[in-house]
Amino acid sequence: MAALILILPLVVPSSAWAAPPEAPGAPGAASSWTTGDKSALGTATTTGSKVWFTVAKGVTSEVFYPRADVANVQDLQYVVTDGSSFTDLERDATAHAVSMPDEKALEYTVTNTARSGRYRITSTYVTDPARSTLLVRTRFQSLDGGSYQLYVLHNPSLAGGGGDDTGAWDAANGALVASDPRPVFGGTVAAALKSSAGFARRSTGYSGTASDGYRDLQANRRLTAEYDATSGGNIVQTAQIPVGADSTFTLALGFGPNRAAATAAATASLNAGFPAVETAYRTGWHGYLDGLAKPVPASVSGDAKRRRTYNVSVMGLHAAEDKTYRGANVASLSTPWGDYVNGDALNDGYHRVWGRDLYQQATALLAAGDTAQARRMAVWLWERQQITAWTQGDGVWYGPGSFPRYSPVSGVGGATPRQLGCCEQLDQDAFAIVLAWQTGLTDAAVWNRIKLTADHLVDIGPRTPGERWEEQDGISPSTVAAEIAGLVCAADIARRNGDTASAARYESTADSWRDGLDGWTFTSTGHFGDHRYYERVEHGTDPDDTHARTFRDGTWWERDIVDGGFLELVRLGIRPASHDKVTASLPELDGVTSVTTPGGAVYWHRYNHDSYGESQDDGTGWPANHGRLTGRVWPLLSGERGEYELAAGRPAGSYLQAMADSANQGHLIPEQAWDRPDQFGFVFGGPTGSAAPLAWAQGQYVRLAQSITAGRPVETPSVVARRYLE
Repeated sequence: MAALILILPLVVPSSAWAAPPEAPGAPGAASSWTTGDKSALGTATTTGSKVWFTVAKGVTSEVFYPRADVANVQDLQYVVTDGSSFTDLERDATAHAVSMPDEKALEYTVTNTARSGRYRITSTYVTDPARSTLLVRTRFQSLDGGSYQLYVLHNPSLAGGGGDDTGAWDAANGALVASDPRPVFGGTVAAALKSSAGFARRSTGYSGTASDGYRDLQANRRLTAEYDATSGGNIVQTAQIPVGADSTFTLALGFGPNRAAATAAATASLNAGFPAVETAYRTGWHGYLDGLAKPVPASVSGDAKRRRTYNVSVMGLHAAEDKTYRGANVASLSTPWGDYVNGDALNDGYHRVWGRDLYQQATALLAAGDTAQARRMAVWLWERQQITAWTQGDGVWYGPGSFPRYSPVSGVGGATPRQLGCCEQLDQDAFAIVLAWQTGLTDAAVWNRIKLTADHLVDIGPRTPGERWEEQDGISPSTVAAEIAGLVCAADIARRNGDTASAARYESTADSWRDGLDGWTFTSTGHFGDHRYYERVEHGTDPDDTHARTFRDGTWWERDIVDGGFLELVRLGIRPASHDKVTASLPELDGVTSVTTPGGAVYWHRYNHDSYGESQDDGTGWPANHGRLTGRVWPLLSGERGEYELAAGRPAGSYLQAMADSANQGHLIPEQAWDRPDQFGFVFGGPTGSAAPLAWAQGQYVRLAQSITAGRPVETPSVVARRYLE
């Protein structure tokens, strides 16, 4: 038998160690974000651990710190080579499978198997409840007996962008460190990457240049050069992890306001050990779910897919809350279609707070039994109310008592509160009032704020500068429904505070808008069906005129634009499900905007002529100019239809199932689903590159599940239903 020889690494005293040379190529190539279709995400339930992870295309994508609206990583993944004949990028060279080790915790395992059959990489993700560290336990297996080299490729985008990052090797602590000197919302960001197995070689270079470690691996099948990148730019960090035929190790990506703090976080998390951190992480999520006032509803408890989608949706809504600005729930921890956004600077993506989305999430949390978070959300929203009228730099006006289109988790300050030249949206203003009523914010201090908003609605409504899809102005059935509900709720709060005059004014206005809406928006000369249905939006008060609106695909009469916004009249308790104009509009809604998958799931487009989606010609995402852009179906609209069917006394289980069927392997419900046979890598009825999960969709699923069990739409404000339905 041959003698066993141990080859020990050469240990160089720190005093004799020389820093690597400066990497050439600064500032590197421009950066961009990846797809919005996240197959996994998570964060600890503790507020002290201010880090969120996401996974897309089988690898780590955006990692957020110290707030839910500041992304710091574009991707983190492995590179595999045999040292001579091939170099594989994990994302592109493997088939991905996503699973949950524990369905009651946002912990995910991603198994990536090489399409060549050579190796398998299995990674499990948690965050440390005690620190701002992402831990990834990875098992690398050679499947064919070959000997392989494994590298980790870290692509930072600190402080929300990759334009001014620097990075180096911290020999004393065995960490690849990076930082960005730009203060983002008052603070700077640093990261430290460590491995429980150590790093054999490591380098920080500039993306897309000769110092890029991945380019080195592609050209030479090994890392031949080691650099530090001390000039600001789009950096990439590469390090070799010693592995054998079957090796398990843990990566720690720690964050802090400086490199020392980030390194300390990563080191402490590694020292704690993955098993202990994993146990604490799971315990936190178990405690959250078990502490909810409402159990898992019967509508989902008997089916594994529906139940897991429900649990993930509830946990996702809780995870979307910022840990510094409590109550600020972001719309999604993603950037839809990713690549269209400049990744060199702080971007908006969907990791901002929309008042409308906040309302949809909060009502779902109320349905699930988390009244505390729902109330925090209502408080956060009202603390961001605009007290005086104001304008943006382009002259867009917001009235006193209004709410911004969207904002960072801190509120309006420090970032543009609206985008795309849009405007105030009166449904967001009205939903804030409804949410205050639903969460019991009816005291005198809040009433003063509510009165300002309610007066504003009366003064400028029912016409809205922007409706719920943020694209058109006019009289919208969905917006008017929210306005009416908001005014009725405001009237009830006014009476509780002794202001009977305001209460009477709000109710009379709500009544008049309810009485007038059908005449303003129900056309009898439309193009579709029997020509009788609600318009999406009306510019004036004559739904039979020939006013035109222009979209990407042309100019069309507004009476020929169909959407399902009128269903909010039923869900908010303003009209019964049997209202003749509502039932008359259903055939056109279904005939024009619905799609049925081969499996029988039914989904709806937002409206005909929608262009907010992928290109029909090559599948590229909005707003890339690659031919005809088409909005795809939105699973949340299946949930809205389900709530209507419940109100009509009919079953709604198929709509809940359709939403669950649209979810990806991580049980995350997307903003949009592919609406045609499989093409461009998309599956009929499966997620597109938009946003997954969309918190609004998760909220809709939770609310529908609880509504089915309750036998009625649980969102409906009882004070509105009493006035108009009873």
